[in-house]
Amino acid sequence: MPLWLSAQPLVLASRSDIRGKILAAAGLRFEIRPANVDERAIEAAAKPEDAYAGARILAHAKAQAVSANMPGRPVLGADQTLARGAQRFTKPKDRTDALAQLRALRGRTHELHSALALVVDGELLFQCVETARLSMRNVSDRFIDDYLDMVGDLALGSVGAYQLEGIGVHLFERIEGDYFTILGLPLLPLLAYLRNAGLVDG
Repeated sequence: MPLWLSAQPLVLASRSDIRGKILAAAGLRFEIRPANVDERAIEAAAKPEDAYAGARILAHAKAQAVSANMPGRPVLGADQTLARGAQRFTKPKDRTDALAQLRALRGRTHELHSALALVVDGELLFQCVETARLSMRNVSDRFIDDYLDMVGDLALGSVGAYQLEGIGVHLFERIEGDYFTILGLPLLPLLAYLRNAGLVDG
């Protein structure tokens, strides 16, 4: 018996490979339609007061952008921001930037804010932001260089230059928070909403 009950699949407004894998593993029917938005321009216009608000604004903007071309379809936007105190981070531009981010995060605790927004025909039906706290080991420069050699361009695909589901886990000594939140998609609140809305069996 299929878990997804709607005749039309969910639309994921993200090109994130891991978000797609999370939805597929949860048995949801979906298709991917990445949002073509300028994230930095959206943040500059909205002037979010913190990284938490920034994640919420970006997830909503992505869902809205795709919803405009997908009438009647539930569109899921998602975004994730990283902050260490008042300092915010974005995806590294190159290896030098990835190296700088890892040096700034080592030996310290930072926060990941993962947001999602579900929109149909431009109307926001559900939104949430979940936060996880991660404490990075005080790794040496040599370890960081070796790590970047191992992961290559994967370091450029995520804010903070790591993927916890891969060898990036070796960077950490303590993690507080939901695993799916860390991966960038707060799955449990999403599934609860979809069940209540009659879109998922349960």
